[in-house]
Amino acid sequence: MLIFRMQKKKILYMGGSLNQTTMLHQVSKHLSEYEHFFTAYYSDGIEKVFAKLGLLDFSVLGGKFREQTESFFNKNNLAIDYEGKQNDYDLVIICSDLIIPKNIVNKKIVMVQEGMTDPENVFYHLVKKLKIPRYFGGTAATGLSNVFTYFCVASEGYKELFINKGVKPEKLIVTGIPNFDNCNQYLDNDFPYKNYCLVCTSDARETLKFENRKKFILDAVNFSEGKQMIFKLHPNESLPRAAREINKYAPGSIILNSGNTNHMIANCDILVTSYSSVVYVGLALGKKVYSSFKLEYLKKLLPVQNGGQSAKNIADISRLMLEEKSDFIKEGKYSETEAGMNYNLQNA
Repeated sequence: MLIFRMQKKKILYMGGSLNQTTMLHQVSKHLSEYEHFFTAYYSDGIEKVFAKLGLLDFSVLGGKFREQTESFFNKNNLAIDYEGKQNDYDLVIICSDLIIPKNIVNKKIVMVQEGMTDPENVFYHLVKKLKIPRYFGGTAATGLSNVFTYFCVASEGYKELFINKGVKPEKLIVTGIPNFDNCNQYLDNDFPYKNYCLVCTSDARETLKFENRKKFILDAVNFSEGKQMIFKLHPNESLPRAAREINKYAPGSIILNSGNTNHMIANCDILVTSYSSVVYVGLALGKKVYSSFKLEYLKKLLPVQNGGQSAKNIADISRLMLEEKSDFIKEGKYSETEAGMNYNLQNA
């Protein structure tokens, strides 16, 4: 008797920053019936050459970002297929389309919003007008490739934002996003400090963007209301330089370059950021927040709080695509509720 075994469909997950990578890992846990392979972010052409030379170590193509991602893969015993060369994949799940490698262009692609997008500066408008590489526009250019089949976004506010950027509305689905959809869970923590002013810095200078760090620190001192200040440094940031500046302009501050930022936000009274997705955790938890963005704008964009259902929602979208049932997505045969998205697949 001949026994035929159906080959499992394969999914490639392309991580980048640790935030992106952990998001995709959460999605994979809800797709256990398929084979999973993970890769660090990669590119073609001149960017690949520059990355190999170490010239892009400030980006997700190398340096600390790649080290952290690959360390996460190994720690969690995930199957690695760097650059997706080992298999012919049925689906690719990504968190950024600033670079789309040639070997996934014609694949089914689900993109997951990673968090806050950069302000739309002159480089963003040059990307749109002159069609120069999207990465010159930073994360403000997220979504402009339109190469993905579906783009899973954090909120209705972000859906509107991406439509205004030029993303096709039929490709956008509000699912919520992992890491930002259940902020109340961070209230249960063992971080030893409470009732302080938390200042979350950025790696703007390390990623070749301008930042007036002196002004940022002095503004934070003014916002602190005399409370103990704790500075949580971005993991990609130069510790010696940052510590030197903080000790000069905010003496007596506690400086941390590791630890769970979400737990720190949960225990603070005041949160100060510039352009960072962590601001959403502060807003969701009702903290007093200061940001370079207007708060009313951020509140409109705030990721939906669905009790941690976002990864499952994104997995459900992915499953429908893998099983050739995308019409159920196109026809809107699902409903969004406070508990997440419940798909009506009884007739699938």
